[in-house]
Amino acid sequence: MVGKDIALVHVLTLYSKSGGKSGTHAWREKTDTIGVISFIAGQIYEHEHRRQFNIIHTADALLGTVHFAHIPAGSFLALLPKDEVVKSSQTHIEIGSQAYKLFDDLNAEREKLAEAVASLNTAEQKSRQIFSEPRFRDPTSTGISIGPLPSHNLHRALTATRSRMSGVFTLKPPLVQKPEDLLAAGQSLSATPSPLDNSLAVFTTPASSSQSASRPPDEDQPVYFAGSDVVPSYERRLARFITDTLVIFAAFQNLLKTSRSKDPEWIHAEQNLTVMRKLAIDYVNFIKECWIHASQPAPRPDGPLQYSADHYRSLYTCFSLFVVLYLPEPGYEEAPVGEELMEWLNIHFIEPSTEEGDHLSSLKNPWEDETFWPYLTRATLRGLSKASVFILKMLSGHPSEDLQHLAETMASIISSQPRLQNFTAERDFAYASRRWKDKVKALRVEMEQVLEADRFDDFDNWWDRFSDIVGILEGRAEIVQRVCEELGADWKEVCAAWGVFVDPRFRRQDIPDVVDRILDEMPPDPTNVEDMVHTALFSGKAVDALAHASQLDRWLAAHLADIMEPLSLISVDSQDGIPVRDLHVLAYAEYLHSDPALWRITVDYMFSCGDVGAERGDEVLVRVPLRLNDKSATAPVEGEGRIRAGNVVGVLKDVNQTCFDYQREGARRTICRIAAQTLVHEKNYGLAVSYCSSAEDWQGLGRIVDRVLDEYITSGPARFAQYASDIAPSLQNLNIHHPSSSAVFVHRLMFAVRYSNFQQLRIKHELQSAALDLVAMFRDDVVPKSWWAVTLYDAVELLQYRSALLFSAAGAAELLTKLEEIFVRTSQGSGGDYLDILARTIAGGGYKEALDRLKTVRLAMARYFARSAVLRRANFFILESDKL
Repeated sequence: MVGKDIALVHVLTLYSKSGGKSGTHAWREKTDTIGVISFIAGQIYEHEHRRQFNIIHTADALLGTVHFAHIPAGSFLALLPKDEVVKSSQTHIEIGSQAYKLFDDLNAEREKLAEAVASLNTAEQKSRQIFSEPRFRDPTSTGISIGPLPSHNLHRALTATRSRMSGVFTLKPPLVQKPEDLLAAGQSLSATPSPLDNSLAVFTTPASSSQSASRPPDEDQPVYFAGSDVVPSYERRLARFITDTLVIFAAFQNLLKTSRSKDPEWIHAEQNLTVMRKLAIDYVNFIKECWIHASQPAPRPDGPLQYSADHYRSLYTCFSLFVVLYLPEPGYEEAPVGEELMEWLNIHFIEPSTEEGDHLSSLKNPWEDETFWPYLTRATLRGLSKASVFILKMLSGHPSEDLQHLAETMASIISSQPRLQNFTAERDFAYASRRWKDKVKALRVEMEQVLEADRFDDFDNWWDRFSDIVGILEGRAEIVQRVCEELGADWKEVCAAWGVFVDPRFRRQDIPDVVDRILDEMPPDPTNVEDMVHTALFSGKAVDALAHASQLDRWLAAHLADIMEPLSLISVDSQDGIPVRDLHVLAYAEYLHSDPALWRITVDYMFSCGDVGAERGDEVLVRVPLRLNDKSATAPVEGEGRIRAGNVVGVLKDVNQTCFDYQREGARRTICRIAAQTLVHEKNYGLAVSYCSSAEDWQGLGRIVDRVLDEYITSGPARFAQYASDIAPSLQNLNIHHPSSSAVFVHRLMFAVRYSNFQQLRIKHELQSAALDLVAMFRDDVVPKSWWAVTLYDAVELLQYRSALLFSAAGAAELLTKLEEIFVRTSQGSGGDYLDILARTIAGGGYKEALDRLKTVRLAMARYFARSAVLRRANFFILESDKL
């Protein structure tokens, strides 16, 4: 918000201010809270045309230099996602359609926004967190609901409205009736996205940081959970819909992957088209089963179904129509389509009803009933030859001999109507159709010979009724359309009848032109989303069909788009950077993401959507709860042994397998790092090291080793030895599987393992072996300098052992050399490099106390050398006396 205008600003620098009025402004790299920002330095762009924005130049500058501005943080209305910047250069920026929708809506309310921003800046309320709650109502918003509130301080559930503009929510009922009441109360709205799904936790916070201290720490804080989608119910997930249709989706993706790798022109192969048609029909059959399941009057202890039977019926009609129009049997792409359309219409929109036929058959004089002629006309229009012939035979008892004769002739004509499926060649079908039409013309001639006075009975003008039926058989378009209107039929019935009677050679490529002509007279119902999907499919407008299908059910739009793209019905490219197919599949995946338990299915759809989908899938995977601390979910000893060998079980195994399946190595390593951090908190260091090595996280490995070494300080040598023994197998695995791993961190791991072996030997009183290990560690340069003092102090027990001299002269000299280096370096001011850890083992001690302990080591060393010299002298005298 620049003055009273809404502008697009490229943020160049963020400034924060501290220290009160006299404080200085400092550069800040990034921020999540607007309260810490004082000004935003930006390059301003003005709106040029549609989604185009041009750079603003300084008006009074001689060379027209670029205009920059320092904008108060409170004027920053919304943040555009990076992927909404389609193009950018030194002079202009082009943003995506969603971002432009946000700009346009904000611009429509700029006067109110300017007033609010001015008041906000005047009051200097910059410390509150920004929440994208607009001060205007978005007319395109759609309702969403809130899930149950699991905690005592989550007081009430809300309904939320989500705008099509990204990230803008309106809660219902509102927390306050007027936004200014919220500001007057010193409160603002804040929101936190859930790491598990696409829901939000919405709560009130103080408008300034100084007010936060006034709230009692034990006061309940209302939290409102708002979800952008209704979480799929049990029947939606498991009643052979979401889970089972994923199997078909995966099979289709596998077909595309294998076929495209073999032949760029794979779509023209008859075998591939056959498989695609079969998979599409599988979708139709699964929807049909769900419709039947939802239609059953079975008891439902969990309450009514989330989606009614009529909803699944709508999906059934739309998907089956798509198969009829766009996935014909291979070899029949150019064949007449009228009979297939009529069959689709008769399956999904049954007319006339069976009950009407039963009613007429029960009457003595059925032609006297008002439903007789409409039933006969509808049955003929729908191509129901058996029902039509049955009704026509009822007229054998009609008092008019002319009608009896005409009915008999018509019954013969209807029963002999050519059907494409009965012919092997279209040419033969066309010839038979022309011969059949000649018979219909002859029937018309006979009708015209009936006298005007004989065309009536005591109930109706039977001749006019009969003439309409003959007009249908003749294929007269105006009569077909008029009859459909009189019978209450819609444009779909006219279109299907067109392909059966008006133009028997009606082909798929002819449908859009005919539909446009019909819709001019019989427009579709714009309030009926199902009818709008049918209209778009008939008209060949695939993109429009997907838009309407998305309103009906995002599942439908996603799976139709998935098939449309390889059929070249929709473009692979998109001006917004995301193909149409991926937009709808990702929208469906986001719906699935509302239920964290569906993470496997969610990422299956996301990973089929290029780089954008892969990034979103990674974000889902790295946030899947691994449940490593869930004792009921972990395997027994055998399973834990497999983890130690480098494998994983449970949820972690599934997540890792998903990463391998989709080659998401970066996500897999992140997940392993997360698992390692969790296990470190539980002090399960052995498994933590395994996961770090799997992730090749050598810095993390170093931190784990440091934690294990810290156990020596906090828990003592015994516990340290136990923890370090758990990570010992990992050292061998690292040398085998990761020979090029970072030597620095592996060196630290090696010290931890060897030092734990030394401590175990001390605990077992195998002192001679312990002494040899201690000297070997120093000779092999395994001991870090920071641990020299601790390790040397451990040698006191061995040096003071009375029964034997445990160290050789060379070994003892090695220890003395290290000890003297510590004293020398400490005197030179480098004591911190040697004494820190030893000082930590002393309660309340420091470097002075650490040096005192090392003096104890020096004294023990002196006594050890003295004993060694005396024993060597005694041995010499014994040997000399033996010689004498």
